[in-house]
Amino acid sequence: MSARLITSLFLALFAHSAFAAEVQVAVAANFTAPMQLIAADFEKATGHQAKLAFGSTGKFYAQIRNGAPFDVLLAADDETPAKLEREGGAVAGSRFTYSIGRLALWSAKPDYVDDKGAVLKQGTFKHLALANPKLAPYGAAAVETLNRLGLLAALQPKFVQGENIAQTFQFVSTGNAELGFVALSQVTEAGKLKRGSAWIVPPGLHAPIRQDAVILTRGKDTPAALALMKYLKTDKARAIIRAYGYD
Repeated sequence: MSARLITSLFLALFAHSAFAAEVQVAVAANFTAPMQLIAADFEKATGHQAKLAFGSTGKFYAQIRNGAPFDVLLAADDETPAKLEREGGAVAGSRFTYSIGRLALWSAKPDYVDDKGAVLKQGTFKHLALANPKLAPYGAAAVETLNRLGLLAALQPKFVQGENIAQTFQFVSTGNAELGFVALSQVTEAGKLKRGSAWIVPPGLHAPIRQDAVILTRGKDTPAALALMKYLKTDKARAIIRAYGYD
């Protein structure tokens, strides 16, 4: 290998590392699996590293308002990013919808949930898990679905509420609740159910779960934040998002 080639490779490596940076990202719990893959690909493609924190959108909002050091928010709704934008906590014009979530009624038990959701009307189960509707958009969608079905009052005494959709999934996967409303992305991969049984809730039973991303005020001058927002719109990132059941 010539000295000139070695020098060129060294300079390229130095340039890549010199401009590489970190971006602190608050990610809605339902988007955990796809975002982990996207973050890994993002680092390979750009050299930037996305540091991910997962949780409920409602709690992230409170933390951001109290000065939590996040650069980007990937919310489970479109209202929270818009609210932060209006309040000056996010960069105006940076917001966009990165996915539209799908709700699923799921049980870890095979053949427990039918493909029409009729198990809800039978009411033979003891516990129905859902995310806190005051904090988590998927929980709000679950309540709206039950209300549309005329089952809310009858099933409310059976509710087991998770702080976020990740905890709700845990309640069902461990058997602490026989079934529950979770994000479709948590129970499918490449369009197939990972285990158990599920009813994919028709979109007409609740308002669309539009999930928006926004650059927060802290990240307005962070190149890695801008690069991540751009990367989320690439074909590769969108393919991962679709593979996990998002529209």
